[in-house]
Parts: sequence; C-alpha cells; structure tokens
Amino acid sequence: MQKPKTPAGQIIASRTPRKPTRRSRYTKVELEEMFRRFQLQRPEPKGELEHVNPFTLVVAVALSAQATDAGVNKATRALFKVADTPQKMLALGEDKVRDYIKTIGLFRNKAKNVIALSQKLVDGFGGEVPMTREELVTLPGVGRKTANVVLSMAFGQATMAVDTHIFRIGNRIGLAPGKTPDEVEEILMRVIPQPYLYHAHHWLILHGRYVCKARKPECERCVIADICKSKEKTTDIPAPIVELTQDIDAPTAEAI
Repeated sequence: MQKPKTPAGQIIASRTPRKPTRRSRYTKVELEEMFRRFQLQRPEPKGELEHVNPFTLVVAVALSAQATDAGVNKATRALFKVADTPQKMLALGEDKVRDYIKTIGLFRNKAKNVIALSQKLVDGFGGEVPMTREELVTLPGVGRKTANVVLSMAFGQATMAVDTHIFRIGNRIGLAPGKTPDEVEEILMRVIPQPYLYHAHHWLILHGRYVCKARKPECERCVIADICKSKEKTTDIPAPIVELTQDIDAPTAEAI
C-alpha cells in the first residue's frame, strides 16, 4: 500500500497513534506518605501462605488460585509434612496428592500441576527452585504472579505480584489504573518509592484483604483515607496508625 502524499507530491510517513501512558493519580509526596503509613502500620508484613522452603512456597502459591490462603494452609500442613521436596512429591504420586488437597477448588487439575512442576524441577533444575522469573514461569501451573510471589518471599527480590486485591486497589483509588495485571504491575514498580518497594506487595494485599475490601471498603479503618482519591470512599479522616501484630481475617476475604 502506498504511503500518503502531500499535494506537492512529497511522501509523508504514516504514524501509528501512540497509546496513552497510564499514570498514578498521586504525587511523589503523596506516595511517600502513603507507604510511610503502611510501613508504620505493618513494619514487617508477611505472606499468609504457610511454607517451609522455596519448593513448598511454589506449591502453596500455585494451589492458592481461586482458593483462600486459610483453605490452602489447612490442606498443605499435612501434605508438606510428608512431601517437602520435589522428589518426595513425585514419590507420593498424583492420587495421594489429590487426596491431601481435595478440599481446595480445582484440586484435580492442581494435583496434576503439582506433580508436573515437581518433575520439571527434578529434570530441568536439579530439584532446586530457580531464582529467575523467566525460569519459574516454565513450571506447570506457575504464571507471572506466582513467580513474583516466589521471587519476593523465597529470594528477597523486590517484585509486585498483582493479585485480585492489588488490581482492585490500583484501579479503585487511582494508584495504578490499568486494564490488565501487567499494566498495574508496571505502574506500581515505577511509582512506588524505592525504600518501600520490597514490602509494598504485602502492604497492598493486606490493605485490600482487611480494609479496602471488594464489596465495601471499610474507609473508617483506612490509614490513608485523607490521601485516597477513590470516588467510593466514605470519609476523609484517616484511621489512627497503630502497629498491627496480627490481622483478623474476614469471612469474605479473598485469596491471592
């Protein structure tokens, strides 16, 4: 197809419209204050999935899809006592793995993935969990979100695993508006102040799980209510910043 010409006969380059860059609605000062408060509230946030090593963490996160952390923990406590390595999981076999996790949603397919990822670890990585995202996502049942959780919790890397909570918060409050988890992840990794980046993943998940809930945000319990730019918020008065040693789960809490 010929390129369009000007009246004088000059060829002009056709231009592809640029996609508008999505931005956070918060200034650097607001972002700094937001995460400062999250840090004061939870100085050392931790994931709620129980595990004993990188392998059991990979398995637990993979099992947590469309399931609650509490439900996964209940099933894996017994499983991990007998199979805490890929080799032991393979020796256990798919049928027995399925029996251990049958209280978890999609347990049949997840049991197949657990055996398949264990085999992949033995065959391709010497039984060790790889330390790069590119290698982790080659494991059956492991996507980018799971890989990011493992990189953060097992290997201490600053990542952003965008789960349902983080995706909701990113869009609801305008922190990282995006149509896909990857878009939200890209914005968050770009705008979160570096000193807070390592723990930001857990702060946002816990904030979404216990305060900025899916059905109805509990704004009266929110420590950033005055900073928040959500149209849904019901108060501009922030909750007192009290260090939390333990969160009390709610019946409607979602899983990562």
